[in-house]
Amino acid sequence: MIKRIIDFIKKPTSKDILVNTIGNYINVVFIAFFAFLLVRIISPSQYGVLSVLLGIAYVLANVLDFGTTATIYSYLPPLIEKSKKDTYIFIKTIFFYQTMFSLVVISILFITFPYLDKVFFKTNAPKWELYVTTISVLFFVWSNFFLNILYVSKKFLKANIYSLIANVVKTVVIIGFALAGRLYVGTVIFVFGIVGPIIFFILIMYEKRERLSLFIKSKIDRKHFRLKYTLTYFIATQFFNLASRMDLFLLSFYFSGSEQIGHYGLAQKIILTVTMAIVSITQVLSPQFSHLKTQEEVMHKVKTGFYYLIMPAGIFILLFLTPDIIFKLFFTDKFIKTAAITRALSIPYLISILGSIPYLFILYTIKKPVYILWTNIVFLAVVSTGSFLLIPRYGVMGPIYVLTLGFIVGTAITSVASIYEYKKMPVTAT
Repeated sequence: MIKRIIDFIKKPTSKDILVNTIGNYINVVFIAFFAFLLVRIISPSQYGVLSVLLGIAYVLANVLDFGTTATIYSYLPPLIEKSKKDTYIFIKTIFFYQTMFSLVVISILFITFPYLDKVFFKTNAPKWELYVTTISVLFFVWSNFFLNILYVSKKFLKANIYSLIANVVKTVVIIGFALAGRLYVGTVIFVFGIVGPIIFFILIMYEKRERLSLFIKSKIDRKHFRLKYTLTYFIATQFFNLASRMDLFLLSFYFSGSEQIGHYGLAQKIILTVTMAIVSITQVLSPQFSHLKTQEEVMHKVKTGFYYLIMPAGIFILLFLTPDIIFKLFFTDKFIKTAAITRALSIPYLISILGSIPYLFILYTIKKPVYILWTNIVFLAVVSTGSFLLIPRYGVMGPIYVLTLGFIVGTAITSVASIYEYKKMPVTAT
């Protein structure tokens, strides 16, 4: 038994997951450190403006992904093994179309942002800060793109080292601006959204300098963009993103200014921190699922995937069992109500883990994101309707009941779809 566990830990996939998990949590530590640093340098009102502008940039960068992340994970791994020429054509094609679409949206934002800020966001930030925010969106899009390329190429250590170096440089530059008395909202956004990504690009280009010419000389082939696949997944993710925010939106609507929202928001952040472990695992497993052709291969990978997901599942179980005294130690008596909410929230997210493997199978093995689309539509309907009905009656516990039901229904749909498609695959290679 012990030997089997040791052999499992020694597997390349296990090492990649460990490296990626550590790297992702180091990024979380840097996020916390930046918050710790900035609240001591800039005023609360400035920090509020910074939060709004960076939030806009991050959300827009995720939207401008346009579903290309799934396309990269699904179609690039086989190309890497088969053809170097097609690999570079694929990468350049996806990069070109994503950049063109992004530039259209960003250009519109660049022109309209001062008006939008005056009417909707009301940050009253100077125009130059709004323009820096707009430009940073493109750099976020590019850095996400190349980070995904590194992940698919199984360069997890390099990807996380490059991210670490970029974070260290950002820290040094921010401290430099602070010492020079030049740390404003705009300069912070400039560092986060432009300096950091540029450092990341320089590191990649230096390492891949011999292959840069191959990328530049490669042609653009529209068939590699996989428009139907990309667009379907993009729409599916928007439904999920909306559903995942609906609980907090409706809590704010019904209990505006209430302490309950603060307790729920903190509990949600604790849960989302744990989900980073799930993300780290699926980032490693996703390219592997794109290679599977037979029932035998699928079953082997499914079993392996569930073994790795035992760790985040165990953390959610521990959260559920954690006594109040531990929460008091970290968050003081003021946030003790957060403990009960966190324990309750761990249940639906524990259930969500069960849906991770069918999700990978549908998206990357059989490449039918339409199942994900319908799942997320149903998930949004359940969460929205349920929250609307239960929040007035049960308060902060209402969304938890709804999320539990939503994840059960969503997991059931993807599992049934996976079994149906699995049965159509050949049993073994012929």
